[in-house]
Amino acid sequence: MLAALSTRPSTLLRYERQALIREYQEEHNCRLVVMSDRLYPHSVSLLEETLFDASPDQDLHLILVTQGGDGETALRLIRQIQARCQRFTVIVTDQAKSAGTLLVLGAHRIYMGPTSDLGPVDPQFRLRDGSLASARAIIAAVDGAENGIRQNPQAFQFYISLLEPVTALMVEQARDQIDRTEDMVKEALASVSCRSNETIEKLCDALRETLIKGSKSHSAVISAADAEKFGLPVEIADPLSEQWQAIWRLYMKYVVLGQVGVYEGQTASHVFGNQQPDS
Repeated sequence: MLAALSTRPSTLLRYERQALIREYQEEHNCRLVVMSDRLYPHSVSLLEETLFDASPDQDLHLILVTQGGDGETALRLIRQIQARCQRFTVIVTDQAKSAGTLLVLGAHRIYMGPTSDLGPVDPQFRLRDGSLASARAIIAAVDGAENGIRQNPQAFQFYISLLEPVTALMVEQARDQIDRTEDMVKEALASVSCRSNETIEKLCDALRETLIKGSKSHSAVISAADAEKFGLPVEIADPLSEQWQAIWRLYMKYVVLGQVGVYEGQTASHVFGNQQPDS
C-alpha cells in the first residue's frame, strides 16, 4: 500500500491532501493549515504563504508536528498566526515538543488525542555536524566536562574531543535561552488577548516545574490529560469522532511521505526533505 502511494505523481497526492483540507474547512468553518517541521526562521516565510489570503475574521486550525527548534521563532509564529485569524486552534496529532509546545501555549484552544505529546520548553541548537542538541543538554555536557577535568586534568583532551561540536558562543546562547524560558512562556500565554494577567500568572505557576525548569529528558512526554490538569485550554479528542478521524486521514497522507518538512494549506504547498518539493 505505502509503496503504491509513493510511486504516484506528487502533484496528484498534493491535490488529494488539499481536497481533504477543503472538506475539513467546510465542515468546521475555519481555515486549516498543516505545518510539520523544526521551527527555525525559514518557518515564518513558508507559513506566511499558506496564510497570505486568510481572513482575520475566520478561525484558524493548525495541525502541528515538530520536535522543536528556536523559541524566538515560535513566538514570531504565534504573532503571525494571531494577526491572521479570530480564534487559533492547535491540533496536535503526534508530537509538538519544546518550541512546538511554546507555540501551542499561544492558542485559544488545543485539540489533542491519544497520540498527542507536548514537552518541556527547551530550545534546540544546530551543531556543526548538522545534528540537534537541547540547550539544557549542552550546558549539562559542558558542566560535566569541567567537573571531569577538575577531578582528572589528564583527561582534558578526552573531554575536549567530546565537546568538539559545541562552540563557546553556543554555550552562552544556550544559557541565555534557558534564562529567558519563563519570559517566553509568559509571552506565548499573553498572546491570547482574552487571558487576564491573573490567568497568565496562574498558568505560568502551574507550568513552571514541568515546562520551564524542565525535565531531565528533552523527550519527556506531556499528555493531553497532563496539559488539561495544568489548566491549559485542552479539548481531548474522541478517537471515534468525525473530527479526529478526518484529521487522522489527512495526517497519514503526510506520514507516508517519510521524513519531510510540510507547510500546506488550501492553495499553497511546500513539501521538502528526502523527496523533491511538490509545490
